[in-house]
Amino acid sequence: MDFMVKRTGPSNEHLMALIKELKKQKTSFWSRMARELEKPSRIRRAVNLSRINRNTKKGETVIVPGKVLGSGELNHALKIIAYTASEQAKKKIKESKSELISINEFLNSKKPTKKVRIIG
Repeated sequence: MDFMVKRTGPSNEHLMALIKELKKQKTSFWSRMARELEKPSRIRRAVNLSRINRNTKKGETVIVPGKVLGSGELNHALKIIAYTASEQAKKKIKESKSELISINEFLNSKKPTKKVRIIG
């Protein structure tokens, strides 16, 4: 007998609410973020600080549709928008005078997404 497992999506109620809110925005940027966050956690993006540091300039705003990890250093201040971050990453971001905000906070701020870069 072959059993077909139906993919159900995320079971975290906060994540499901965020995805639903992102889909309501009806812009390609937020639709892409919703698609990225709908992926299973084992294939959702996880980005180290070293990668963010290499691919950004001082003062930029970047979004990580997944988790920010604390491996590496952050040598310049920037704004990082992410679904979640490890404790080590949060500490290093704070030490570098950077700002870490959640995707939900950024969405609610109604700031334009034109200059936000997706890192992953």
